[in-house]
Amino acid sequence: MKKFKAALVAGLAVTMLFGCGKSSDEAVVGLSIEKLEDVQDVTPAATEASSEEEVIDEDAPPAEGMVRSYFTNQWVDEEVNNTRPIAVMYPINKEAQPQYGLSNVAVFYEIMEEGSMSRQMGILENWQDLERIGNIRSIRDYFVYAALEYDPVIVHYGGPELYVKTILTRSDVDNLNGVGGVMGSDYGAFFRVPEGSTSEHTAFTDGSHVSSAISKAGFSLEHRDSFEGEPHFKFTGYSNPNTLEDYSDAVEATEIDMAGCFPVTKSALTYDEEKGVYLKTLYGAAQKDALTNEQLSFANIVIQRTYHETRDDNGYLAYQMHDTTNDGYFITKGKMIHVTWEKTDDYSPTTYYDDNGEEVTFNTGRTMIFVIQLKGKSFSKFKVNGVEYAD
Repeated sequence: MKKFKAALVAGLAVTMLFGCGKSSDEAVVGLSIEKLEDVQDVTPAATEASSEEEVIDEDAPPAEGMVRSYFTNQWVDEEVNNTRPIAVMYPINKEAQPQYGLSNVAVFYEIMEEGSMSRQMGILENWQDLERIGNIRSIRDYFVYAALEYDPVIVHYGGPELYVKTILTRSDVDNLNGVGGVMGSDYGAFFRVPEGSTSEHTAFTDGSHVSSAISKAGFSLEHRDSFEGEPHFKFTGYSNPNTLEDYSDAVEATEIDMAGCFPVTKSALTYDEEKGVYLKTLYGAAQKDALTNEQLSFANIVIQRTYHETRDDNGYLAYQMHDTTNDGYFITKGKMIHVTWEKTDDYSPTTYYDDNGEEVTFNTGRTMIFVIQLKGKSFSKFKVNGVEYAD
């Protein structure tokens, strides 16, 4: 509005100078000094008043019935909080990009799997109207343990039966399994693009199919009693962001290079200071949502170290998602601090603490969580602003 007022005054002056149907000389002669003074007197006050009127409080509800998202603290319709999210297993292979539905991800995970490759899991809220979700691949049990704290319906396309059957068939774990069988039914949730294909990276679903499948399975769309129904992280609002400036040991963190932990995908993030978020890349290119063509962005980044082991000759891994002693890092607003984390049961949120023992405050927005190996292991090194963190 301030710019509009200024433009209006400029336009008035131009009209007076050059007239309407008159020569420029005639217009200048016809413009009195009093009129110029009137314009100068009125403009600043009007501009200041209009500027004050147009100030938007981003921490105030934008409309009736809007509430803070449990998982991002952003304003959402109340129904979004009342509806369980879905936990979607996305492949991270280069040929599987771009993918659909990523803009609705509230919390995003990347964890290594067998064969020096990693995989992604997105916790999607407000998913019911999505026109396509996926492509979708298999799950590992440690992703299930990571997902349960969000009380989701898990959407995946199979997995190594020996290691995931036990957790997926528990009565408290609701899952839609694209391959069906002993790990759970697909309940008609999936389709192939192109139709009839059986190759990798061609399995998809959408909001309508998931809703129908949940109904057929008899799963509840409402959060269960085991879900706390409170903010998942300790959040702060837009008007009082956590800049990490209160931490004397905070370091600059505008370039996050995770290639040492994820050597195939070379996941990385760059801080966009103007927007106050980190932009995600894979294979050196922007990671985008195929539905919106928007690059993934995150307000918060967590690098979470944990114990892991190799289970068998096939290279299947195990990651310890419940712990009270391991460390990591928290990154936001161009800064990074050291943290520790704990998770004591399946449904309690993983909680992160600074070195003073205080729970870390997350900024409003989406969160990227990298679960990586303990120091000294094969895929445990990463760089922040060119500095390697390995020991």
